[in-house]
Amino acid sequence: MEAPPEKPEQPAQVARKKGGLRTMPFIIANESFEKVAGYGLLANMILYLMSEYHFSAASGANILFLWNAASNFTPMLGAFLSDSYLGRFLVIALGSLISFLGITMLWSTAFFRNTRPPACDILKEHCLPSTIAQRVLLYCSFIVMSIGAGGIRPCSIAFGADQIDNPEDPKNQLVLQSFFNWYYASVGISVMLSVTVIVYIQDKAGWVIGFGVPLGLLFLAAVLFLIGSPFYVKVKGNKSLFTGFAQVVAAAFKNRRLALPPKNSECDGQYYHGKDSKVIAPTERLRFINKACLIRSPEKDLDSNGLAIDPWKLCTVKQVEALKALIKVLPIWSTGIMAAVNINQSFPVIQVSSMDRRFIGSLKIPAGSFSVFGLLTLTIWVAIYDRILAPFLAGLTGHPRGLSLKQRMGIGLVLTTVAMAVSALVERKRRALAIYEGFANNPRGVTTMTAMWAVPQHCLLGLAEAFNAIGQIEFYYSQFTKDMSSIAVALIMFGMGVGGLAGSLIVTIVDKVTKRGGNVSWVDSNVNKGHYDYYYWVLTCMSLINFLYYLVCSWAYGSCEESNIWSDEDRDANEEETDRKHNGTPTLSHV
Repeated sequence: MEAPPEKPEQPAQVARKKGGLRTMPFIIANESFEKVAGYGLLANMILYLMSEYHFSAASGANILFLWNAASNFTPMLGAFLSDSYLGRFLVIALGSLISFLGITMLWSTAFFRNTRPPACDILKEHCLPSTIAQRVLLYCSFIVMSIGAGGIRPCSIAFGADQIDNPEDPKNQLVLQSFFNWYYASVGISVMLSVTVIVYIQDKAGWVIGFGVPLGLLFLAAVLFLIGSPFYVKVKGNKSLFTGFAQVVAAAFKNRRLALPPKNSECDGQYYHGKDSKVIAPTERLRFINKACLIRSPEKDLDSNGLAIDPWKLCTVKQVEALKALIKVLPIWSTGIMAAVNINQSFPVIQVSSMDRRFIGSLKIPAGSFSVFGLLTLTIWVAIYDRILAPFLAGLTGHPRGLSLKQRMGIGLVLTTVAMAVSALVERKRRALAIYEGFANNPRGVTTMTAMWAVPQHCLLGLAEAFNAIGQIEFYYSQFTKDMSSIAVALIMFGMGVGGLAGSLIVTIVDKVTKRGGNVSWVDSNVNKGHYDYYYWVLTCMSLINFLYYLVCSWAYGSCEESNIWSDEDRDANEEETDRKHNGTPTLSHV
């Protein structure tokens, strides 16, 4: 049974009077300042928690893992609210104001003395712990900042695309591609500035000014975004894919007692599908979900226009197949969780603090800024691979991308394993030298070992992210339909969030197990007494097991070279993509 096609939204007429390139400074500035503030705080936060709140290294790492998890979970809610109810403009505006409130709360913990426990050196004496009220203020600031990030991060790039998207313009795809390139370039520069300039200010000027600068940037971001309000195209919220997935699950459960037609039988009229759908029946994989689009009685299920009376009892074939595609990629998606654990480690900041960080002359690199080496590696590698290696490898492998998506994701997982092994070896050498030089009980003592030894592990993690994370996004884009593109980014963010929870759990278990019987914890606050090298070996073993698990998931998934096409729009987009590849025109597959 066919359903009349839904009328697509037509913001183009509004866009002629509003939107355009004049809105880009407001939108990109908002996103860039939020990134500078957020990443600038995270890079050095482990030192703030230990020195000002007297948290142990393990407890501080757990807090940061959980903060990272929350900051990656809330964008899912932000995307749902913007797509279904509030629209992107309102969600970004609220997110900007909430982020400003959150960082104001964090800044107040540094500015007001009574918001922290009395000054004390946790590594030399028994310090009073923070009070419940003090911890509540600290935790609330993290939670509020995560909620604010959930409003900005998932909506900013899509809102920017709304301003310049004009389907009637023959150069529309090139304009969009130019916007995406500038957008990601600005984000990359923002993150690099945050882990260098902001961290340097925190080290040299203290926490009050170090937190005050991001506070000022977020205030400026919110003001600039609101100033641009009269010029924006504001597309109203309509319907979210997440709602569609929930409807399929609900309909399949309600119809669970219905009998499906025999396999390979003529099913025309038995399944509910849209007029633009390429297929009139769902596939046989995950067959039990097919009951969600099975018509029980046309008189009871459909209205006079042929539309489903209750979308929570009857869904389209396309909705069913979209959920199946999502379920099918979940095993491979789960292999990225361990990679997220490795990439978001905060312990290297503590280790580098005890090494000689002189770079040129007396210039010292802040401990929290060493992650910039990973960012530089990622940026340089993407450019080299895209322009030089991919065409060369394509001639050898016959694959248009040089390496297949599965190969790239697998290489990324191998690199995270190697990075953890290198981290363990470097830490073993650093610890042994620190003890030899008499710093066993003085973790703040600086060894003669140059901090440049920590650069390879950061570079390897940056390279791993270039292979695995970008490979994941392209993999999801190739397996999902055009209107599921937002799910690709959502899956990556959700994986980072789960990785934060997993990292917190691993640290907690290692800390509790290794300090039993009065032993020193492997992740003790005194980095020279602990055994961070053993902790890294644990991560190395887990990463190796995760890679073997990935090989099984990759084999079970089968071929991923064919894109899913469930509508005429998807078929046209696929043919257009093929034409662009043959003509040598850049595509948007990397976005």
